[in-house]
Amino acid sequence: MTAYLDRITSPKDLRSLSDAALCILSDELRGEVVEAVSKTGGHLGSSLGVVELTVAIHAVFDTPRDKLIWDVGHQCYPHKILTDRRDRMHTLRQEGGLSGFTKRSESVYDPFGAAHSSTSISAALGFTVARDMGEDTGDAIAVIGDGSISAGMAFEAMNNAGAEGRRMFVILNDNEMSISPPVGAMSRYISELYASPFGTMAEGFEAALPGPIRDHARRARQLVTGAAGGSGTLFEELGFQYFGPIDGHDLPQLLAVLRSARTRATGPVLIHACTVKGKGYAPAETAADKYHGVSKFDVASGAQSKSRPNAPSYTKVFGQALVKIADTDNRVVGITAAMPSGTGMDIFAQSHPKRMFDVGIAEQHGVTFAAALAAGGLKPFCAIYSSFLQRGYDQIVHDVALQNLPVRFAVDRAGLVGADGATHAGAFDVGYLAALPNMTVMAASDEAELIHMVTTAAAHNSGPIAFRYPRGEGTGVDMPEVGTILEIGKGKIVHHGRDVAILSFGAHLSEALKAREILMGQGMSVTIADARFAKPLDTDLIRQLAKNHRALITIEQGSKGGFGAMVLHELANTGQLDEHLAVRTMTLPDRFIDQAAPDAMYADAGLTAADIAATALQAAGIKIPV
Repeated sequence: MTAYLDRITSPKDLRSLSDAALCILSDELRGEVVEAVSKTGGHLGSSLGVVELTVAIHAVFDTPRDKLIWDVGHQCYPHKILTDRRDRMHTLRQEGGLSGFTKRSESVYDPFGAAHSSTSISAALGFTVARDMGEDTGDAIAVIGDGSISAGMAFEAMNNAGAEGRRMFVILNDNEMSISPPVGAMSRYISELYASPFGTMAEGFEAALPGPIRDHARRARQLVTGAAGGSGTLFEELGFQYFGPIDGHDLPQLLAVLRSARTRATGPVLIHACTVKGKGYAPAETAADKYHGVSKFDVASGAQSKSRPNAPSYTKVFGQALVKIADTDNRVVGITAAMPSGTGMDIFAQSHPKRMFDVGIAEQHGVTFAAALAAGGLKPFCAIYSSFLQRGYDQIVHDVALQNLPVRFAVDRAGLVGADGATHAGAFDVGYLAALPNMTVMAASDEAELIHMVTTAAAHNSGPIAFRYPRGEGTGVDMPEVGTILEIGKGKIVHHGRDVAILSFGAHLSEALKAREILMGQGMSVTIADARFAKPLDTDLIRQLAKNHRALITIEQGSKGGFGAMVLHELANTGQLDEHLAVRTMTLPDRFIDQAAPDAMYADAGLTAADIAATALQAAGIKIPV
């Protein structure tokens, strides 16, 4: 039992509690978050860091009429508990359960969905303009981290919001640590503000303070800015009234500042709150990653449940393969966008620290930076998740493909990714990359093939090249010590057959092989081929498969408009879609797939071995046994 949390059915209930009671409630809420995540896994450290901030915002503002927008959404678990989802926290990130991020369809308290960073200020400005144009909405409050605010989109939004001059609130949750320690000048700037013995405070905030304290604050402000009434911070130069830095775990201080800001604000306001990631749970506070993303764990010890992988992860295989190549080629450099551990670039950084560049949450900049590195004679490997690479697409088109620069794109998290759900699914990269002139696109069917593709990319100097691979462990195949340079645009036959050909692109080859076993049990002779390349296609292989089989099935872990569409284009344009050949393309369906275990997600998508076998039987004109 809890003294106050059990009484909370909605944020409205917080507004009747005293400040002292809200402090007790915060402690109860922190314990609830730890307990819930211990059973499901998830983003713990970031959520623990905003417990007091969450309570304060809901206690001061009139949510859901006031629109609270959490940037990324890693930190939204306390918010979910307070907004009528406490009894469903045991379903967090599970199939059919609560999303690990904010989601409009889940609650009226989630006015804008999130999962990718740096969108909150843009969204808050949109709600603000809607309010000012007569829509029934209140204030908009964006909560954004110091890592996310370093991205270009956040600055674009702040510049626009400052120019508009409309009343809205941005809370900078400065924990000096995003997923990986934040990098760049912006993060240093914020840290310097925090380290200042004076801090900086908005004139309006100063005016609300008692006389002696107000005078001291104004003198401190002048010392910091060098001029009486000077703006002093970049935020104020952009047109925001600046409050802070303040202690994001001092609830009475938070409440006082938020109440003052809400009462006095006439234009855009930025409140700078300094927090500790993992606050209040010792194992998280002392961990290097502050328990950003955890599996299930024991609350008392903090020890996480560890699955024993049968094979190393694709990400680890990539990182180790890149290190071996870089050991003998000093032109190889690595680029990642705030995800060194997520992409395996931390492995590369350990061996070649001066040749690894973490550009922060700035995929657009990272891609163009890589393009210029290539133009300068280096061999850049740009390692970014498939769903995050979407954010740098114009730069891939204009700065890389158009100039035919040999940037190597390591596309991690290709296909469906499990608990992170639709927001992180790598569904579209085949289509959006293969559409570009000069681009070469590969997909690894297993971890050994990934090593060959890293080697091939390093040797490829005639234009941009990308290779995609999934999240999680590999298939357990034997891996070569040294990769082989693949012939560009050439696939391979894995098994020869006569009746049906299954042409797989990427990591679903293992399911194709299982489907072959099912079909052989039906008396069918099946060819299995690994395409390796979506662009350029192996037209000789496709012609051979089309000529010698009754049916051709393509399989990929991507959306419609990808590999299968390219194969169909080739068959149609070369007159190979004759009456004797049945062609079926198996892709992800034309809808977003919610979080579940990866196997369950692919079952939902209709891409299991049984689905493949059934499609092959239907295409070949054989009735499926009931």
